[in-house]
Amino acid sequence: MEKHSVNMMRISLAIVYVWFGALKIFGMSPAGDLVEQTVYWFKPEIFIPILGICEVIIGLGLLIKRFIPYTIVLLLMHMAITFFPIFILKTVCFDAFPYCPTLVGQYIIKNLILISGALVIAAKYNEKYYAEINSKLIIK
Repeated sequence: MEKHSVNMMRISLAIVYVWFGALKIFGMSPAGDLVEQTVYWFKPEIFIPILGICEVIIGLGLLIKRFIPYTIVLLLMHMAITFFPIFILKTVCFDAFPYCPTLVGQYIIKNLILISGALVIAAKYNEKYYAEINSKLIIK
């Protein structure tokens, strides 16, 4: 498990990001209405596909190991933004704030798991990244 679990997490997150992003690009995302209500100041027919493209890029970035440190930063910024509906659309996210989330609220709260997975991946790949930087500094 120790050998493969982080890579399984990385690939799982990549699949989720590519899949959910593609749904937004093709106008098939069940989260489209939520995004539209949350980011009401942008035209949804433009913003939602752009968001989908960003999600696909994050997913692909997780698959290319040398891009992981940068991708994790983008992923964490994206995850921070996904919590906006909890503050902007409380009645959509909770039947009784803060202890009784609706299905939408649960959909958002589960992002804590994605954040935790991203941090696990970041820990593994940043270690190698910094080791390479240090080895280059020592050689010079």
